Amino acid sequence: MIRHIRHPRDLRQSVCGLPAADVQRWETDDPPRVESTCEDCYTLLPEAARPDDANHPPGDPTLIDTLRRVIANRQHAKIDGVLVDLWSASVTVLIWDHLRDDKRQQLLALPSHELILRCVAIYTRVTAKKDHQ
Repeated sequence: MIRHIRHPRDLRQSVCGLPAADVQRWETDDPPRVESTCEDCYTLLPEAARPDDANHPPGDPTLIDTLRRVIANRQHAKIDGVLVDLWSASVTVLIWDHLRDDKRQQLLALPSHELILRCVAIYTRVTAKKDHQ
């Protein structure tokens, strides 16, 4: 079942244009946090249309500096076409600072969104282990 984001001006319609009668579930969180949300809803949000704040090809170590700037400014940023929130940036930098250089180089070979997702996954595993002890 795909969730849709409500249109901010017309609550009877989703952001992607589907009428309310065709939508089985709404994603009403702001910002939406569900991975199964319709891709058209994400791409039609106003934030998705703004230009990138930074572009980093795989292997570019300045990505971490950009994430540190996101944390310092306490403001989300659009990096390589993906919106990165403050929490994701802070978790990525936290994990990055604890990695060995060889592991950092492995992560840097990934696209920026993959690097961030891997660091979030590591953080989730580490904190889940602490909660169960």
